[in-house]
Order: sequence, then structure tokens, then C-alpha cells
Amino acid sequence: MANKFRDIPKQEELEELEELVELEEHKGEEKAAKPSKKGVLAKGLSKIFGGSFLSDDRAVQHVPFVLFLGLIAILYIANGYYADDKIREENKTKNEIKELRTQYISSKSDLMFESKQSQVAKAVLPLGLKEPLVAPMIIEQDSVK
Repeated sequence: MANKFRDIPKQEELEELEELVELEEHKGEEKAAKPSKKGVLAKGLSKIFGGSFLSDDRAVQHVPFVLFLGLIAILYIANGYYADDKIREENKTKNEIKELRTQYISSKSDLMFESKQSQVAKAVLPLGLKEPLVAPMIIEQDSVK
């Protein structure tokens, strides 16, 4: 038996090789034509993390929108800090009001204690004033008409 590969002429060999190459190309096209199993989210994230979205022409169209989103994010963060500051200021004011209310109640209590008749009598004793022992008389005046 002769070797069958040696007996094939070179022209037929070339044709077979071309057919094999064409078959491989068709298989590659079929694979490219089929949608990949990756989801839209996975593709988008791989583009973002890979940086390939920056080389896309459509990325330039979306630059104003991305800047707008960035501005909104900055304003959102600033608003959070502003709200925190206002809450701190409100708590500080509430504590100050509590302290002032306590001081007011304490002062009012001290004033009421000092304005009692017995305390007033003790306070004016060094001045030489004494509490009268006789009740005051009421003087009535006739009304003239």
C-alpha cells in the first residue's frame, strides 16, 4: 500500500486547505453572530472597569450628562453636611434654652423667697426700719359733690 498523502497532487492539497480555512472562518462568524451569555450589566461594568468606554465615540456625547450627575452628587453631599450643621446648631440652641429656662426658674424662686415679708423685714433691719406692731388705719375721705 502506498501512502495516500504522497499520492495527492499539490493543487488538491491547496484546495482542501482553502476549504478548511473557509470552514474555520464560518465557525468564527457563527460564534460572533451569537449573542454572548454575558448580561448587559456585566458588559457595561466590564467596559467601565476596563476603561474601554473612554475610547468610544459615544462617550464624548455623554460628557455633559456625566458632569451634570457629578454636580448633583456634589450638591447632594454638600446638602448632607449643611443638614448636619443645622441639626448640631438646633441641638446647641435647645440646650441653651434649657439652661436659660433653668436659670429663669432659679432666679424666680430666689426672688419669691427674698420678697416674702419676713425676708424683707430682715433685709431692712440694718437700715433702722422696723415692722409696725399696730395695723395701719384706713382713712376715708368723703366724696364732695
